[in-house]
Amino acid sequence: MDTTMDPAPTSVPEVQFWDAIVIGGGAAGLSAGVVLARAQFATVVVDGGAPRNGPAGAMHGFLTRDGMPPALFVATGAAEFTRFGGTLVQASAVQACRTADGSFEVRLDDERVLRARSVLVATGLTDELPDIPGLSERWASVVHHCPHCHGYEVRDRNVVVIGSPMAAVSMHLAALMRRYTSSVTFCTNGIEVGHTERQRLAAYGVRMIDGRVREIVEDDCASGELASIRLENGETLLCDAIFVAPRPIPHDAILTALGATADPASGLIPVDSQGATGIPGLWAAGNVVNPRAQVITAASAGSVAAIGMTGWLLAGELSSAVAHSAVIGGGDR
Repeated sequence: MDTTMDPAPTSVPEVQFWDAIVIGGGAAGLSAGVVLARAQFATVVVDGGAPRNGPAGAMHGFLTRDGMPPALFVATGAAEFTRFGGTLVQASAVQACRTADGSFEVRLDDERVLRARSVLVATGLTDELPDIPGLSERWASVVHHCPHCHGYEVRDRNVVVIGSPMAAVSMHLAALMRRYTSSVTFCTNGIEVGHTERQRLAAYGVRMIDGRVREIVEDDCASGELASIRLENGETLLCDAIFVAPRPIPHDAILTALGATADPASGLIPVDSQGATGIPGLWAAGNVVNPRAQVITAASAGSVAAIGMTGWLLAGELSSAVAHSAVIGGGDR
């Protein structure tokens, strides 16, 4: 009796063909997915489960959804997308390419391979914070970056703005926070602030402190403030909230893999008014191409891009239908 065992079968990645692959399941991606699914295009949303606003307890500035937890927002959007016939895949896209027939191929981190006529990238970005001990640990609780998202919640409180390599944004942030409270301290943290800008900030009521921030210490302030900021000169500042301008790092690897190139000035992949890149069939929406987009802005961009995609997909189907009709007609002669 031959006891030699056959080798284990090779695992072949599953390959599926879609009308549209949406990479990223946040506001932009899910909004696009809903539009595409409702238009009866076979659509899959691939989501790695790490939204930019995930650490926040609530989102703001979204009409009818103010104060909604981000996780609930995403879960509600995902349920809506699948209700209209869309497919949601919990995975991350790790590679992408164009195939010989012009379609797109996307490989996931679980080894599945998806193919489609079109792709929308809505992968967001990472907020790179200044390297200050204690800062990242308080991100989205005491430390924020967007006054339009979180300024109202700390109105009339004691606020400190910490300068970052995003110098112009840092100065704008210090001025804008003065709209919410009369107690704003701007720690320059090593950035250069010109004479004119100093005059403007001072006249507007912003207190300025030059020098670097050493650390953010435990939130055990006896006076009731939520954070204690220690400067390199030995001074300590107590505050209720910290605002800082992080450096946005777009998650654009899939876009560049498919041939899109970043603008040298902005560092971002350029898209047109409908979110289309310079690559036919490739779109992008949300923070990956617009770091300033809030949740409501990203959702709108996703919807606009998806409507553009439906037109592009439909045009391809019409052309195919004409070509097919010509072949059938020729055969009948």
